[in-house]
Amino acid sequence: MKAFLTAFAAIVVAVFPAQARKEKKFVEASVIEIATGNTQLLLQVDSRGEVRTVHYGAPVGDPAQFTDYDAGAYHAPDAYSATGGRFFGQEALHVLYADGTHNTELYYVSHETESRQDIVTTTVHLKDFFTALEVDLVYDAYQKENVILSHSVIRNTGKKEVKLLNFASSSLTLKADDYLLTHFHGDWATEMQMERELLTHGTKVIESRRGVKNTHVQNPSFVLSLAPHYSETDGPTIAGALAWSGNYRISFDIDRGDRLNIVAGINPFASAYPLGAGKSFTTPEMIYTWSADGAGGASRNLHRWARKYAMWNGGLVNPTLLNSWEGAYFDFKTPTILGMIDDAAAMGLELFVLDDGWFGMDYPRNSDAAGLGDWEPNTNKIPEGIDYVASYAHSKGIKFGIWIEPEMANPASNLAKKHPEWIVQSPGREIYQDRNQWILDLSNPAVQDFVYDAIDRTVSLSPGIDYVKWDCNRAVMSFGSPYLGEEQDRFFVEYTQGLYNVCRRMREKYPKLIVQCCSAGGARVDYGALRWFNEFWTSDNTDAISRTRIQWGTSLIFPACAMGSHVSTVPNHQTGNITPLKFRFDIASAGRLGMELQPKTLSGEERALASRCIESYKGYRDLVFGGDLYRLASPYDGDYYALMYVSEDKRRAVVFCYCLRQVNRSVGTKTFRLQGLDPALSYKVTEQNVDESCWWGNGKAFTGAFLSEGGFNPALLGSNSSAVFVLEAL
Repeated sequence: MKAFLTAFAAIVVAVFPAQARKEKKFVEASVIEIATGNTQLLLQVDSRGEVRTVHYGAPVGDPAQFTDYDAGAYHAPDAYSATGGRFFGQEALHVLYADGTHNTELYYVSHETESRQDIVTTTVHLKDFFTALEVDLVYDAYQKENVILSHSVIRNTGKKEVKLLNFASSSLTLKADDYLLTHFHGDWATEMQMERELLTHGTKVIESRRGVKNTHVQNPSFVLSLAPHYSETDGPTIAGALAWSGNYRISFDIDRGDRLNIVAGINPFASAYPLGAGKSFTTPEMIYTWSADGAGGASRNLHRWARKYAMWNGGLVNPTLLNSWEGAYFDFKTPTILGMIDDAAAMGLELFVLDDGWFGMDYPRNSDAAGLGDWEPNTNKIPEGIDYVASYAHSKGIKFGIWIEPEMANPASNLAKKHPEWIVQSPGREIYQDRNQWILDLSNPAVQDFVYDAIDRTVSLSPGIDYVKWDCNRAVMSFGSPYLGEEQDRFFVEYTQGLYNVCRRMREKYPKLIVQCCSAGGARVDYGALRWFNEFWTSDNTDAISRTRIQWGTSLIFPACAMGSHVSTVPNHQTGNITPLKFRFDIASAGRLGMELQPKTLSGEERALASRCIESYKGYRDLVFGGDLYRLASPYDGDYYALMYVSEDKRRAVVFCYCLRQVNRSVGTKTFRLQGLDPALSYKVTEQNVDESCWWGNGKAFTGAFLSEGGFNPALLGSNSSAVFVLEAL
């Protein structure tokens, strides 16, 4: 009889699954509004308790209009689609339960809204009533910046451990006639190359599985034009970026109903994350913005938000600098460094950075083959000590900075010999080298302590250290963690969490320290890292011609104040290109200006020009750091490149114009239509760093309407010619 009753109960549960979810109740249909000043994201809750995105874009008025909206919901993605139920598309959540099942069905429980200053946070509580798994969808809506951040909190309220096989930050559903995707690819020295494609049915994926250095090959960001053509100025456009420095995955799937579902978050590759009973997991944030003003409008939204909320001391104007790397490499002693400091100060620069090569005694850092991990100064190179050099810089009226690569170790180092168990490795297999180095296992708390101590000891070498260049020059290969033992699936997630833990500790002790995020150039250009850093090194490629495309692509997602851009020698060390010194300065001045060369190689005339360019940059850099960016001409589309920054009150602007290739001088001059100006104001236009201007209107005043409607046509008549103009309202 007992066996019969057990079997009967199983049949009842199988045939009537609602009986196995006694807590689940039908709810009253409603709409949840997540709004900013100029956008609305609307989530529809139907009577079954299923939650779907029904609108993201321009405000549509009363959200209740969407209460009974029929979007063809059958097989449509939920606001956070899970494996199971009626959905067959790209899931945001995939859970393996202790009994071997994979099905999760999330239903609405409740939601609440909380406001703080300019941010409105909406939390939507979902639950699988069969397994007791709970998910919170958290949306932070930044009112003035029109940016929405989305992340999820996954809680195991059951009694047994589960495994998260896919645990995305966000799932966003859109409906439009066309979806034109702009995304970014590259490699070392070719970062953030822009690529466009019209999405078709099926799935497009942007991802990284490199563990570290995750933004060299692809960047976890995109611009989506809801139209068949890309525009800087017109049309509904969405920009998105994931705030995560580890493996990521962003998928774009157009279903049979022509809906686009964007699922973004941590890459599930080799990361089946265990979630014990009573434990929770918080995903990284996915950042979205919508604009009716094309890609330019979406970029400006992101930039305003980033400067205020997404980077460390985003309102700080970082100093101009001279970095020692391309001027000295590993071959220097104290006189070389002091001479470079003298020259930096004489040219008007504000900071000197001592790059790689200053450390290692038993294993001297005379090349990239030794010394990483042994962070004691090399007294054979600088016998007086780092404090002596830093104090000398301060005596010359400039700040001092130093390079460090704390996550790495050379096999030829005391660290690697003392702690072989701290190296990322797969037991029994070769530990592969890249750039003659290994990577330390930041999933291990002891390694986190070491990395933090390495930074702390370095900064403590002198009270005169104002700036740190934090580098990271290799990705993960043949991954594994001796510390994690049999739980290797946690490695990729916990490495990144360990990195952030070190960054948090660094900032708790050194909140005013200026820290650059460098990773073999632009391999850690993401909003997850930027929250701890003041700027990033955009690329190791300092060639001005190459930088046109690198900086254009980067500017679609990241603000100019974060982009380190340096003037280097010619022939350029990465490409061999030869360009005029003024052209190099005018390119670098569109970001955070620096120099990376041996100043003693410059002629007297060149040094005078450098001083002039640096001085004029200081006069308008507040616009570069805090102004609204308008991209005027793309280096991808022709022979000219142009951009401008405009102050919030529209009374000042700076315009950068470049001729990359002159084909026929008889054609005439290039007309640039300026943007962002007040058409009724009159602006005095002054070209910088020249005695004879390339524009007939230099020094005169013109209305914003004249400058925007075709009157601005500087005569850039030679390849690699350039001009910078400052506009001031009268």
